[in-house]
Amino acid sequence: MTQKHDKIAQDLQEVILEGYSEKFKNEFLKPKNIGKIKDSDSYVSITGVCGDTLEIYLVIRDGKISDIKFITDGCGATITCASYVTRTAKGKSLEEALRIKPEDVDKYFEGLPEEHKHCAKLAVITLTAAIEKYRNKLNKQMNRAKAKISRRKHRAK
Repeated sequence: MTQKHDKIAQDLQEVILEGYSEKFKNEFLKPKNIGKIKDSDSYVSITGVCGDTLEIYLVIRDGKISDIKFITDGCGATITCASYVTRTAKGKSLEEALRIKPEDVDKYFEGLPEEHKHCAKLAVITLTAAIEKYRNKLNKQMNRAKAKISRRKHRAK
């Protein structure tokens, strides 16, 4: 009975992935970076126009994304696009990661179906928001440090 179920699952998978590129199928079948990061430097959750919610967690070391994970309640295309975007961003500087565009995702997968192009956009927007949140946090820390130094200088006079 198990072989019969395996065959049914394989046939179903082939039907679902019909028309997608081999790159898409490979990413879909073996997505990377799924999970949460407990002590991340940045975390965001964004819900796309289709209702899929994507969460991205970042760890930043020396200005580079040293670890990145995602979770989603979304469809296979959202998982696949998020996997590609996080895999591409990992190890890159923040500036390099911000250069990832939905068109890059679409091109890598040799064209996403029109009804799933928004999944690439959701993955990129969520990555961008996580980076911007991290930068805003850093700016606030810098401003507090500057204010503290300024108060010390003022007291010393």
